[in-house]
Amino acid sequence: MGWILGLTGGAGSGKSTAAAILAAMGCPVVDADQISRALTASGGEAMPEIIRVFGSDMAASDGALDRPKMRELVFRDKDARKKLEAIVHAKLALRVDHLLYEVHKDAPVVIYDCPLLIESPAAWERADRILVIDAPEALQIERLGTRSGLSPEAAKRLLAAQATRRERILAADDIIMNDSTKECFERRVRSWAEAVLPQICAS
Repeated sequence: MGWILGLTGGAGSGKSTAAAILAAMGCPVVDADQISRALTASGGEAMPEIIRVFGSDMAASDGALDRPKMRELVFRDKDARKKLEAIVHAKLALRVDHLLYEVHKDAPVVIYDCPLLIESPAAWERADRILVIDAPEALQIERLGTRSGLSPEAAKRLLAAQATRRERILAADDIIMNDSTKECFERRVRSWAEAVLPQICAS
């Protein structure tokens, strides 16, 4: 079994861009968000239980999770959030473990792309090393507006529901700042990978 590099960052930090760069450099990526979306897509494994617990109005017309509606509910209702996490996380953990420890077990380094890595002890424990993508909150809010159409207020609520920048930084073994252009950030990720990944593989 090779190294598992936990990759995380707040919403709008650029974590997904970093994951894509590392994948292009040859590292397998296990994307927790992608798995979660598959579980809550039309026909997804988590949807029958979500409908049973929250009602059929939480499913969109195609049978997938109505994400905007669910987002609004879990932002204002902590119990609803806990119920949703209980449904999704157990199934998510099984798929993540299968990919990390079976499908990619022979890879020298596997990127575990997990937005809530710091918030989840079980996710944190999987990582041998943690890379945090950091960005100023104002830039995160701006990017969330551009990327996802969130209002500044909605973006702030989303960020408030995640670990703080300080909590992520304290947990990090490595930090890459994304506070400039996309091209600059890409250079920073590649430079970090070229310097650090060979050391990981050799250890």
